[in-house]
Amino acid sequence: MIRLIHRFPGSTLILACCLAAALPAAGCGSKQGPLTIAGRIQRAKQLPTPEGRAGELARVAGLRAKAKDKKGAEQTLGDALAEVPEAGQPLICVPILLEIAETYADIGQKASARRAVESAATMIARVEDPKSRSALLAQLGVIQGSKDAGLGDARAGKKSLDEAAKLALNDVSERFRGEALAAVAMGYADAGLAADAQEMIGALEELAGGLDELRPKAEAFAAAAAVRAAGGDKAAAGDLLAKAAAAAQGIKDFPTNRVYALVAVAKALVANGDVPGAVKLLADAEQTASKVPDPEQQKAAIKLVRVLQAKLDK
Repeated sequence: MIRLIHRFPGSTLILACCLAAALPAAGCGSKQGPLTIAGRIQRAKQLPTPEGRAGELARVAGLRAKAKDKKGAEQTLGDALAEVPEAGQPLICVPILLEIAETYADIGQKASARRAVESAATMIARVEDPKSRSALLAQLGVIQGSKDAGLGDARAGKKSLDEAAKLALNDVSERFRGEALAAVAMGYADAGLAADAQEMIGALEELAGGLDELRPKAEAFAAAAAVRAAGGDKAAAGDLLAKAAAAAQGIKDFPTNRVYALVAVAKALVANGDVPGAVKLLADAEQTASKVPDPEQQKAAIKLVRVLQAKLDK
């Protein structure tokens, strides 16, 4: 299964090394022993909120799809989709819906994937904050446009990403514009729309150079580097990556910011053909993730790192 590497905390995935009948139970040294897929599904259905149930079921479905259990994955995806509340919070529910859509696409169920995408688009239309809406539209565009991990609908993907770009350029405050532009530029690249991504490079590089905050600076330079790499300009990508890595490694105060910045740079390194460099940064990111004080943020950070690690292990 090809998994897109999202840079948004709400869209986290669990990838396991062993996807046989048993999965590790929560917590090291648990006396409960290994947790089966059936046990994990049962536990998911007992979670107190529909968003929690939907998110966990979506992750289990992804595991079943990776284990080539297409029938089981389809059944669990149906359960996950049924749990997503129509009036739920878009920032929580849209990433879940897109994860469901991605797994549906992976097992060849494009019609079901499209229904999940349509539900996500309806929710995004309710979001008023320009930065949040731009980020969600970028995620939507990737799933719509990607041939490897989505619907392969370049026209729909471009429409969503163009709307995200317009918001990022015109409506997002200057403080957050670099982060928003980075998300959109990477979205164009992930959706296979490299030419459109190239059009944003000038604005992104100029903005990145003027940023003082290190995380958005690293992410903006990394996005620009990834797009340069996609266009075959490895030398320019390398120069941008050096700036991105310096910014990411300069983050000392907030470990969560350092993790997300390092992962963004690592992904851009992969795009430029430097897998060993990416592996090195991911080791730093994983070590940093273990220092995140908030338990939920720590789990999200660790998962973000391991998604990319799993992809590089293939």
